[in-house]
Amino acid sequence: MGARVLLAAERAAFDAGRTLLVLDTASADAERLYERGGWQRVGTIPDFALLPDGGFCETAIFYKDLAVR
Repeated sequence: MGARVLLAAERAAFDAGRTLLVLDTASADAERLYERGGWQRVGTIPDFALLPDGGFCETAIFYKDLAVR
């Protein structure tokens, strides 16, 4: 289901004229989803995301070039 939602978002962005997408996540499960979807991991930023309990954690940054198919 997550892969379908991600693909629909990519298509909507492409249809709107966007070709370079960037996102960040603090979830290992989401990282696997993005990697399977062809997103490129750029790196991490320490203490960037705010956890529900108020603490900070690192965030992984990804991008995808929709013009490359």
